[in-house]
Amino acid sequence: MTRTALARRVGVNGETIRFYESRGLLPEPARTAAGYRQYGGADAARLVFIKRSQELGFTLEEIKELLSLHAAPKRSSRQVKALAESKVSEIAARIRDLRRVQSALRKISAECDGSATNDECPILRALSNSCHE
Repeated sequence: MTRTALARRVGVNGETIRFYESRGLLPEPARTAAGYRQYGGADAARLVFIKRSQELGFTLEEIKELLSLHAAPKRSSRQVKALAESKVSEIAARIRDLRRVQSALRKISAECDGSATNDECPILRALSNSCHE
């Protein structure tokens, strides 16, 4: 299938496929005698794997590693599990950070009833003060 057909089948942009090829996540496709790129079902499956991995928060470098591990089916899954657990820990840390940010925003937002002028706004004052502490 063509790049456009592959992109439609998997639900990505054609440029995304080109980007993944340039990053080494997708192999260079075979070409027809006329020079057109030809992709197959394995390319579609690989794209789905990449897309799903990104949805779960894996970086492109981590996805490269996962693809490498996926290509060695008889190998122990210890490294795959370690990557997943590391990602879970990273996400938990981000959630903690976001909760702290949420709490701080709630606090300063609660101090503002929306009726003050901007130069008296507690939110803008809190943001300005945090830069000078």
